Amino acid sequence: MFTGIVEELGEITAVETLDDACRFRVRGPVVTEGARHGDSIAVNGVCLTVVDHEGDEFTADVMAETLNRSSLGVLATGSRVNLERPTAVGARLGGHIVQGHVDGTGEIVERKPSEHWEIVKISLPTDLARYVVEKGSITVDGISLTVVDAGPDFFTVSLIPTTLALTTLGLKQPGDPVNLEVDVIAKYVERLLGTQGGTR
Repeated sequence: MFTGIVEELGEITAVETLDDACRFRVRGPVVTEGARHGDSIAVNGVCLTVVDHEGDEFTADVMAETLNRSSLGVLATGSRVNLERPTAVGARLGGHIVQGHVDGTGEIVERKPSEHWEIVKISLPTDLARYVVEKGSITVDGISLTVVDAGPDFFTVSLIPTTLALTTLGLKQPGDPVNLEVDVIAKYVERLLGTQGGTR
């Protein structure tokens, strides 16, 4: 489990394309400290398993399902990525409960800078819209954010200078894809109530 509080802005240092998968080598001095084979690290909000670790880099295999469901397939050598290690038991939950299981992708639609923050509009797959509410939580490229406005096919978030400086959202421009993970609690509630899109 993760919290959506990005620990560092890492970099893809190598991409090996396989028949039905990809192998990434990722540089991240903070998240690789003490890393071992089999550990989990979230890369742009996608929970990946450490295959190998050397120095300040680790490798992870990404299967076709993950490449198809997330934006990891567009990463290339030199791409910057948000990195986070799993939450330790007993640690403070600074963001919200994040699984690292991407529900879909959106795109940066618009950026509106102001003096102390920036409003970013992001497209939202219509089948995920029912899980997104104003002042609720959503994960964008692994970043726990609060929804400012929620529409039928978009939402907006307000980014503080720290988020802009220390995550990929400070770099992405309109048209760039982002990974989305909605609040898992909303999905469980829907399942328990036996509802789907507001019908019984």
